[in-house]
Amino acid sequence: MLSKFQIAVDNARKLFFGANKTQGSSSPFTQCSSLSSSADMVEHQFSSSKVQALYELCKSTFSPSGLPPSSSAAVQKISSLLDSIGPADVGLKEETSDDDRGHGMFGLQRLSRVAKWSQPITYIDVYECDSFTMCIFCFPTSSVIPLHDHPGMTVFSKVLYGSLHVKAYDWVEPAVLSKTKDGFPPLTERLAKFAVDKVLTAPCVTSVLYPNAGGNLHCFTALTPCAVLDILTPTYNEQAGRKCTYYHDYPDSKLCKQFSASGVEVKDGGTEEYAWLSEIETPEDLYMRPGQYTGPAIRE
Repeated sequence: MLSKFQIAVDNARKLFFGANKTQGSSSPFTQCSSLSSSADMVEHQFSSSKVQALYELCKSTFSPSGLPPSSSAAVQKISSLLDSIGPADVGLKEETSDDDRGHGMFGLQRLSRVAKWSQPITYIDVYECDSFTMCIFCFPTSSVIPLHDHPGMTVFSKVLYGSLHVKAYDWVEPAVLSKTKDGFPPLTERLAKFAVDKVLTAPCVTSVLYPNAGGNLHCFTALTPCAVLDILTPTYNEQAGRKCTYYHDYPDSKLCKQFSASGVEVKDGGTEEYAWLSEIETPEDLYMRPGQYTGPAIRE
């Protein structure tokens, strides 16, 4: 069964692009940012070369299988281009306060707004093919994308505005499993090592995670209203073994000492180094909706 993340993405494509995925079609949804003024439209035309250049660079670099892996030079080139992209380049205006975007179409009055932690994360589909996905996430304050993985994938993340906390792990290899006694934690856990635990505040450089390094399993928490431009390559594809899976982490040093495997050593007091990760169902409180891309159209 598809995760809520994948369902939200599919719904966005059906609503905005239809079977042929036509860029720039109208949407019944409130946009992630306000409609651009005439001056903004001029700026979009001026900056469209950045988005177009990013598309062309990704198109020439990535493959549907993810093989061969992108060279360090190619990764650096894409990262450098992403570093130069700001909100206006993709049709966004920086949000300085939380709002009730996404609720107007349901007839909710402004005086009966839902609590800000119930506001949805807005997913904006910029472009997708078999080789890569280009998308934007707009986060209200305190919203969370829970800990999840990117199997066999490389992901570029550029914070466009705001502050975002990132916690990320990589699997310990070879795989280390632990079945605890007394049913707690209730599932089989796999050992992972901390890779990232930091706050990203725009403007900042692009973050890159790889299939086996850089924090392939990560969790995003918005400290302020923020937006992130992501490039995922290759795309999620359950048939190809690239399914989005969610996890709960148990960063407990006692648990980390309960396994036995040759060639793997866990440091004493390693609560900051290792954690057991248990696969979970898609969290019920993952609240995501599709938004409309209003930036420069990509010419294929």
